[in-house]
Amino acid sequence: MPDKTKTVDPQGRKSRQKQTNTASDRASVRGNRSSRNGIYFFGALMFLIPFAAIVGIAYLVGQLTVWVIIAAAVLGLLATASIRIVQHWERAVILRLGKFARLGGPGLFFVFPILEHVTLCIDQRIIATPYQAEETLTADLVSVDVDAVLFWMVWDARKACIEVENYPKAVAWSAQTALRDAIGRVSLAELAASRRQIDVQLQEILAEKTEAWGITIISVEIRDITVPDELQDALSKEAQAERERNARVLLAEVEKDISEMFVEAAEIYDKNDRAMQLRTMNLIYESVKDNGGLIITPSAFSEGFNNIDDFVKKNLRSPGSIK
Repeated sequence: MPDKTKTVDPQGRKSRQKQTNTASDRASVRGNRSSRNGIYFFGALMFLIPFAAIVGIAYLVGQLTVWVIIAAAVLGLLATASIRIVQHWERAVILRLGKFARLGGPGLFFVFPILEHVTLCIDQRIIATPYQAEETLTADLVSVDVDAVLFWMVWDARKACIEVENYPKAVAWSAQTALRDAIGRVSLAELAASRRQIDVQLQEILAEKTEAWGITIISVEIRDITVPDELQDALSKEAQAERERNARVLLAEVEKDISEMFVEAAEIYDKNDRAMQLRTMNLIYESVKDNGGLIITPSAFSEGFNNIDDFVKKNLRSPGSIK
């Protein structure tokens, strides 16, 4: 019988899981993309008005033929190609005989049929482009996956159309390359602690490159840094050891401060016997103030009570109040 045992590919499962998570993230963010139905309706209307007018007139005068219908269709197509509209945030790049002529829009604009045509409509709003740097090595040779978002906009539609073939793809690839290069120059700890500085560096690098394309880089934001599962345990142990070290250093510093205070107190007690006697009485009071009890002290400890009466008579105004 054939062996029906299935092998498990952890790398493939991990890849599928990443794709599922990415698809889930994209599905969870619902975009509010603008509708272009008005533009399509306007184009259809520009075709129907001359077509219906010519066909209607020919029908009324009894001259409706196939050639009349064809002429009406051609006139409708010319009207559709001549009278165009674009939305408020768009600019239409118009070429005349293959050369750049002008920018059309926003709103209504006219194009000379055959001689001119609209080659591209460019959106000049702020665009958010998510991108990833997968399995990129840091300076300390740790493989990480980094997710980032690029915010950019086209400020010169002419340059964006003429200087680069596919400007959205060029911006995305440039951002990914710059992110990989930035990750390779820092360690994992620096990458986690200096995300803001890396964002600013990436923005400056991309802005310098895309300036000639008529594109402005508004900001670059690193969203997430993913460390492989096999390294997460080691990093956790390292962080735990670092915290334990800091705790021990702090405890040693506290003990050092306390020992210095004890030395100063010992010098004071050595210079003043009465201070030592008061300290002895305070220790006894602290030991019995809550629960009470009988204190049995050795003879050396009881010497602290010597001459207490004389001390009280000399320093207290109403010794009769002490029993």
